[in-house]
Amino acid sequence: MTALAPARSMSRANVFSTVILVIGALYCVLPVLWIVIAATKSSSELFSTPTAIPSFTGGLFENVAELLAYRDGIFGSWMLNSALYAGGGGLASTLIAAAAGYALAKYSFRGSAWIFRIIVAAVLLPQIMLAIPQYLLLAPLGLTNNYLSVILPLLVSPYAIYLCKIYAEASVPNEIMEAARIDGASEWRIFLSTGLRLMSPALVTVFLLQFIAIWNNFLLPFIMLTDDSKFPLTLGLYAMLRAGASQAALYSLVITGAAIAIIPVVVLFLSLQRFWRLDLMSGGVKA
Repeated sequence: MTALAPARSMSRANVFSTVILVIGALYCVLPVLWIVIAATKSSSELFSTPTAIPSFTGGLFENVAELLAYRDGIFGSWMLNSALYAGGGGLASTLIAAAAGYALAKYSFRGSAWIFRIIVAAVLLPQIMLAIPQYLLLAPLGLTNNYLSVILPLLVSPYAIYLCKIYAEASVPNEIMEAARIDGASEWRIFLSTGLRLMSPALVTVFLLQFIAIWNNFLLPFIMLTDDSKFPLTLGLYAMLRAGASQAALYSLVITGAAIAIIPVVVLFLSLQRFWRLDLMSGGVKA
């Protein structure tokens, strides 16, 4: 009996944990599933058919064709803009975070401890608080309403620098750096040839986080941009949604655009998974 009691309590704990995980999964998946189902319906079917049942009458292809033709194909421009903001900004911010985190982790210089404390404190600041001050800083320089106005404020991410600093401390041995110095390598070459390579799993994670954050960013482009040809997807779909107040047919196009906007993020996540898998395998081999 005494042996059965712990087994029963463990079973109940497992069931409770499973229920919580299932609820969390449904909370994340159901909105996406609703968007995918709704995207298959034409404007006439959107509000007249059951929510959970997709349409097989060709509404999806009709919505995609109308979306791509909307205002001479401006949706394609929004897609390219989002790819530029998220891809270019994510890559640049990842490289900056890698260099800053590597420097804070592997070099001791005056004020480095206080710089790291300030970075940790900055992690606690929500980005929404910085959008208007950033606009006021860029406006006098004529850097608003262009691509740089969206990319520049996102180049430095305190959280990304924090991650890179912690990972560089654990993954870049001082012995390898000393051996490279003995061989005559400069500090810059050590960082490029050794530091970046050993930090690559963390950099993949940082890039993915930065890409998703910039891809989903709404407030900063909303404040910085007035030319709709420079809008990212988030702001472009919002403009279409506002126009949908007088044109109900646009609701189907907005939903279809939101469904399409999910695809690049999913593809990027699945394509970068192999880097984490390779890192786990290499760790197992080393062990």
